[in-house]
Amino acid sequence: MYCVVRFFVVNPKSYLYGEELRKLAKRTDELCKEYNFQSLFTAQLIDLAWVAENCPHLIPCAQNMESLKPGRGMGHILPEALAAAGVKATFLNHAENPMTVSGLAKTIRRAREVGILTCVCADSVDEARAIAELHPDIMTCELTELIGTGKIAGPDYIRQSTAAVKEVSPKTMVLQAAGISTGQDVYDAIIYGGDATGGTSGIVAAADPFAVLDEMFEALDRVRTDLQEKE
Repeated sequence: MYCVVRFFVVNPKSYLYGEELRKLAKRTDELCKEYNFQSLFTAQLIDLAWVAENCPHLIPCAQNMESLKPGRGMGHILPEALAAAGVKATFLNHAENPMTVSGLAKTIRRAREVGILTCVCADSVDEARAIAELHPDIMTCELTELIGTGKIAGPDYIRQSTAAVKEVSPKTMVLQAAGISTGQDVYDAIIYGGDATGGTSGIVAAADPFAVLDEMFEALDRVRTDLQEKE
């Protein structure tokens, strides 16, 4: 049985696609099986169906979605099409693709209608608290200034932003991200209070992405064991 409280996200953004993306997805899938973990794995839209079909231990995750319904909407991302392709989750409101509050609310509603989990990004503690009012499945708390820097937020931000979300929406899981590049970063992000963490450039831009991924899953296993011992 998977540990449903702690999970991981591998988010290649637009760094990888095609064969290189598939290699990373397969390795992540193998690690999820080995460590009995679950991982959201994002990909370009064109690669998501392959991930869904070939990586049974991953949660295929779109990097964006929109609120439109079947019909007109040339060039937009239809929720039903994602669900039909096997997509189980979507990121929304990332700093590199921000949304309006009204657009975010509509898209979260549409995601619920088609059975897709929402992982909504927020920057400050105040923004995390405000977006939590929409009750997303997952809130990604990450300081925009730290994205891609290799430096993670301090324990105060992690604790405060997690608490802010839980006070408003107790069932929303909190992903603490931005700057995650080592196993120790993974361990710290969760030990300081996050339900999960994940990485992008810390993995895909590394000299040996597979080695970094292995290190991060080892850290996930270690922090899971440490937290279980404290319970």
